Amino acid sequence: MNFRPTKRHRIYEGKAKVLFEGPEPGTLVQYFKDDATAFNNKKKGTIVGKGVLNNRISEYLMMKLTEIGVPTHFMRRLNMREQLIRKVEIIPLEVVIRNIAAGSLAKRLGIEEGTQLPRSIVEFYYKKDELNDPMVTDEHITAFGWASPYEIEEIMQLSLRINDYLSGLFLGIGLRLVDFKLEFGRLWNHEEMRIVLADEISPDNCRLWDVQTNEKMDKDRFRQDLGKVEEAYQEVARRLGILAENPTSTDTQVQYFQSEKTDK
Repeated sequence: MNFRPTKRHRIYEGKAKVLFEGPEPGTLVQYFKDDATAFNNKKKGTIVGKGVLNNRISEYLMMKLTEIGVPTHFMRRLNMREQLIRKVEIIPLEVVIRNIAAGSLAKRLGIEEGTQLPRSIVEFYYKKDELNDPMVTDEHITAFGWASPYEIEEIMQLSLRINDYLSGLFLGIGLRLVDFKLEFGRLWNHEEMRIVLADEISPDNCRLWDVQTNEKMDKDRFRQDLGKVEEAYQEVARRLGILAENPTSTDTQVQYFQSEKTDK
């Protein structure tokens, strides 16, 4: 069941999350849904417990990135499905960092899936569902005013830094970070602005393959009808140490989160 908070001012609803007005100026409440979509909303479904798992996984990874000095919109987790975040001006770009050939890159360039790329590649896509999020270049981004050259450089540097850190973190738990999507926003403090990481980091927007077996542990299981989607998300959380061993039911997974007593 996809529980949703009520009697709040809803700011925005996307495919996987809802944003509500926060309790303080400059804040929002980000609510994680169980809804699953693929191929720009052409395929729809539900992954039971996904919102709970992604909330915890994203919290964990955002906090880890904050520890190494990456600025993010994350403030704290409020409960099983909600986070308190800073309100930012979202830059209308999806930033995809690729380490191994998979998905659209493999099809576009005729590269066998699983091929190690010569170096990490950063791609930009214009956030526009009705246009199927087309790939764009620096020229498009600056010409249409989506971001300045300085902002593009900042986004590139942050993306590669995040990639370096997360690649090592996931490798340490037996997962290969194949590619992943990031979003960034402008955080304003009076006249001062800085670029911060926004949205989420979870199996929804990361391709994660088991190091030993190459088993897919992410939303590709939903995209490609591979089955055991909930189990894959749970396994990622378990390896990160935020889900206890061998949960017996996705419907009662609340009891398995090890640090739930620390909820604000």
